[in-house]
Amino acid sequence: MNMLEQLKTMTKVVADTGDFASIAAYLPQDATTNPSLLLKAAQMPQYRALVEDAVDFGRQRGGADPAARSQWTMDRLAINFGIEILKIVPGRVSTEIDARLSFDTAATIRRAEGLVELYHQAGIDPGTRVLFKIASTWEGIRAAERLEARGLHCNLTLLFGFAQALACAQAGVTLISPFVGRILDWYKKDQQVAGYPAHSDPGVLSVTRIYNYYKRHGYETVVMGASFRNVGEILELAGCDYLTIAPALLGELAALPGDLVCKLDAERARAMDIPRVNCDEQSFRWDLNEDAMATEKLAEGIRQFAADTRKLEKFVLEVGRGS
Repeated sequence: MNMLEQLKTMTKVVADTGDFASIAAYLPQDATTNPSLLLKAAQMPQYRALVEDAVDFGRQRGGADPAARSQWTMDRLAINFGIEILKIVPGRVSTEIDARLSFDTAATIRRAEGLVELYHQAGIDPGTRVLFKIASTWEGIRAAERLEARGLHCNLTLLFGFAQALACAQAGVTLISPFVGRILDWYKKDQQVAGYPAHSDPGVLSVTRIYNYYKRHGYETVVMGASFRNVGEILELAGCDYLTIAPALLGELAALPGDLVCKLDAERARAMDIPRVNCDEQSFRWDLNEDAMATEKLAEGIRQFAADTRKLEKFVLEVGRGS
């Protein structure tokens, strides 16, 4: 078996893309999207009908209010892509909630409720087939905690530090997405180095620490490594619960021969001497503040997703004007 086939025997592989053809090519269990991926996919000619449908829906649902039309258009677009992805993957799709709501618990919940309504209208049970992606701010984690209590499962994204991971586990969220490659990017710039060996990659070490802590203390929250820069990072996290991987790296793994070693193991982690730590709002904010990398990358990630959301809104508006 090639490396991708072997990886699938020890880790659930998730496609990190909005391009249906790429998802179908590698047969992942689940798929994730974000505003950056949707912006790229929405501009592909083959997906124009999904955009036009969202524009029409926004006009009908939003009425004369431009803000309401925009919101419903964007929600419908996310649902349209989610529906198509769910025709391909047997598991779940992660649908992102607007990053501009990252510091508003109530607004995040309301936006999730709107997405739930649209998924139900499409005949899809969001409780079994959808993960709602929310930024790992304190407010986002609190929103996820309340949604989970209602049977709506969440993927806490833009996760860079241990404090975020700890708060997510204590809130009982379904899944977290620690961003391996973006952690690496920060350390390369901060330390002024060209790179790290895969086994000492700071992003790999961060996910390994989170995984071992979760397993040692019995947390059921799934760890899904994300945002990879190279196959070495992926291979060093073989055995992680889930890994979400871009199509280009899936292709590299599929072409790579050799024997894959399982690096993360739940049974081994349960025997480790790792003290339990508790997290409240004060300690969360302080520990996040003390972690310059996590603080900077969280803020940068929210800004980037918000910027791509605005670009997507502009693109959709232009489509609406031309239709």
